Amino acid sequence: MAHSALPLAGLRVLDISSFIAAPAAATVLGDWGAEVIKIEGPDGDPNRRIMHDSSNYPKSAVNYPWQMDSRNKRSLVLDLKQAEARAALDRLLVNTDILICNFPPPVRDKLKLAYDDVKKVNPKLIYASLTGYGESGPDRDRPGFDATAYFARSGLLDAQRYEGGPPGVPGPAQGDRATAMTLVSAILMALMHRTKTGEGSWVGTSLLGNGLWSCGVIAQAALVGAFLPHRPPPDRPRSALGNIYRTQDDRWLQLTIVRADKLWAPLCKAMGLDALIDDPRFAKEPERRANAPELAAILSKTFATKPYEHWRDALAAEAVTFGVISRPQDVPDDQQAVACGAVVETAIPDMPRTLADPIRLGFATQRIAKPAPALGEHSEEILREAGLSAQEIASLKASGAVR
Repeated sequence: MAHSALPLAGLRVLDISSFIAAPAAATVLGDWGAEVIKIEGPDGDPNRRIMHDSSNYPKSAVNYPWQMDSRNKRSLVLDLKQAEARAALDRLLVNTDILICNFPPPVRDKLKLAYDDVKKVNPKLIYASLTGYGESGPDRDRPGFDATAYFARSGLLDAQRYEGGPPGVPGPAQGDRATAMTLVSAILMALMHRTKTGEGSWVGTSLLGNGLWSCGVIAQAALVGAFLPHRPPPDRPRSALGNIYRTQDDRWLQLTIVRADKLWAPLCKAMGLDALIDDPRFAKEPERRANAPELAAILSKTFATKPYEHWRDALAAEAVTFGVISRPQDVPDDQQAVACGAVVETAIPDMPRTLADPIRLGFATQRIAKPAPALGEHSEEILREAGLSAQEIASLKASGAVR
């Protein structure tokens, strides 16, 4: 599909953000046709190096985090601490539709990059802000990452732990990517507002707000004074029909049977446990809950007798709700991930496949991912497009304001 046919074609985005959540929002806009200019400081976005800097990232000869989060972008290096670079940014802002920024409020104020500063340059600008903890309150100025603000502060990590055990540690950037989609939603609402009124606006979200929203059941329960103790281990679950089980070939299955009375007999048939259907210990849901450890032991022993493929077919044949707990190494061979458009081909030579963003439209298909830019790869090109003369660009480069 031609770039011009994409719904966000013709929009210009300045991505003045770093790491993952806010830049990923810009990536999604670019996937759907927007022109995205990545504004970086002289040292570049730390996401360029995060695979090597973080012990939690799988190591590869391919800089996959940078390629995934900066595909289809152009890079302009501006040292915004210098007045000349800040003035050059204003030249760009005049013809920009959306600015994405994740600087903490004090940094924005120091660089004159708050919404009140930039709307003077372009009143129709949509200013999208991402913070760790929100725009107001005692923690507004604290830097936040998804591990600290999204997962830890929201209660998500504590809500998922087993009794007696420590809180879990999230994988890299899980909360960042969910938060990115919220920022995209806010930007699209601002675009609708501008279409109706002609006005620009401020929109934003926070990692904390998104973490609480993701932890909605547990957090809302807490707001009305309701709590559960930490999750008991799998050998004595609250419900044996909402539990994990290991198969013969060391795979794990997640049973999630909500309509328990309806699916109890089908589950027993799928597992060859027909004798349990009318067993008074398990015949109805109250009894199954009361005898959950005993039932879990029976199911655990049975699941361990055959491989995953057997249980996949047997449970599916009886319409029992379950899921395999996939391993990251299963993703490359997941045919469903390809079929549903979650894994797509790219035009990136050393990374021929990537993850698509999760939006699907009946009238358009995402752009094919092109390589992420080298640091400052497009600086002169972008500044020329903004109307700066060759002499002005040379002066900026000589002063170190531009690279």
